[in-house]
Amino acid sequence: MSIAASIGDSHWALVEDEAELAEAIFARLAEETGDGVGITRECYSDREDAALGIFSEVALAHGCVIDTDPAGNLVVRLPGDDGTRPAHYIGSHADSVPQGGNYDGAAGIVAGLLCLIRIQRAGRDLTTPVRVLMLRGEESAFYGRANIGSRALFGLIDDKDLAARSRGKGRTLAEAMEATGIDTGPIREGAMLFDRDRAVSYLELHIEQGPVMVDRDLPAAVVSGIRGNLRHRRVVCRGEAGHSGTIPRWLRKDAVFAFAELIGRLDEHWRVLLERGLDLVVTTGIVGTDPDEHAISRIPGEVMFSFEVRSQSHDTLEGFYELFRSECRAVGQQRGVVFEFDDRVYTQPARMNANYIELLTASAAQSGLETQTLASGAGHDAAVFANAGIPSGMVFVRNSNGSHNPHEAMEIADLIAGTEILHRAVTSSN
Repeated sequence: MSIAASIGDSHWALVEDEAELAEAIFARLAEETGDGVGITRECYSDREDAALGIFSEVALAHGCVIDTDPAGNLVVRLPGDDGTRPAHYIGSHADSVPQGGNYDGAAGIVAGLLCLIRIQRAGRDLTTPVRVLMLRGEESAFYGRANIGSRALFGLIDDKDLAARSRGKGRTLAEAMEATGIDTGPIREGAMLFDRDRAVSYLELHIEQGPVMVDRDLPAAVVSGIRGNLRHRRVVCRGEAGHSGTIPRWLRKDAVFAFAELIGRLDEHWRVLLERGLDLVVTTGIVGTDPDEHAISRIPGEVMFSFEVRSQSHDTLEGFYELFRSECRAVGQQRGVVFEFDDRVYTQPARMNANYIELLTASAAQSGLETQTLASGAGHDAAVFANAGIPSGMVFVRNSNGSHNPHEAMEIADLIAGTEILHRAVTSSN
């Protein structure tokens, strides 16, 4: 099934220079999915559809064929590839966080398309085809579950995921997927929607979302592994509301002070574990009292917050999670509050395939690039494919100003360097 067989603005095919083509794609993405502050491409929305439509225009203008898989992701292949042979997949995601940047996810799709265009222009008939997988719903910002489009392919989306509401208040994930034309029945049943025998590898290019590569002046790097995470979308600390001027400290059940003490305790545990050499990051990204009740003169009886811990080690994740629950119990007893938890969400850590780490590193050297091997602190679809048993690898490209903000600043020259690494890797055995 094609997303838009009628799309095919021929002007994309007239741009010969790769850098100019990439610049034009990103400019169009910013124009159609900008929100006035940054970029917002909510998964399974018209903004994500708009991004996929732009990528599809580029692919179709260069003679590619586009299929839609059962999870709503798009698969781009060259006309000589009927889609049945085992292939190298180059994948990334089309969505973004609210008011995010223009390169998170999209850079990987552009790199994949540039690889296909190179192969097409060279007239190469590859023994192992190359396909681009344009994935939906990688970000967890809207539904609390990351890698929705890739997880759906491997039967890893459950009823609780499908019942989650966008930002906690909007339509459910199931409603959003169905509005996009996806049949959620097989997804709900946990059906396997991706033929692993047709994947020789899964490779992904992504901007680095931290400062390491800028600090080390590295245009590109090879990823060794990806942190997993444990999350609660919503934890509620319930105390007792009261007048701020009449209740002394020892009689208060202040939810905010209890929450603050909990965070202080977790921060101290985090510091000690880092000193012991463990890989760990801890975040509470959402915190709030009820706007219908809170007031400057009211002791807050309730505070809601999210919880996330990330690590490359499953044991570290589970160990810190137990510390979290233990401290919730301790603070609850001391402060006279209770903590209520929604369902725990777990994303497994992943190691990249050693052979593809070596191949990508060699491809970088052949391209004249000095590169290093880095672990990824952020999650990526590559982790889902790796944990599904598909040999996977990742290339990072340099990006200033971090990510998940409007100030992402990837240089197009670095994107082209990363594309060269991917292209060498997928064509080296052909």
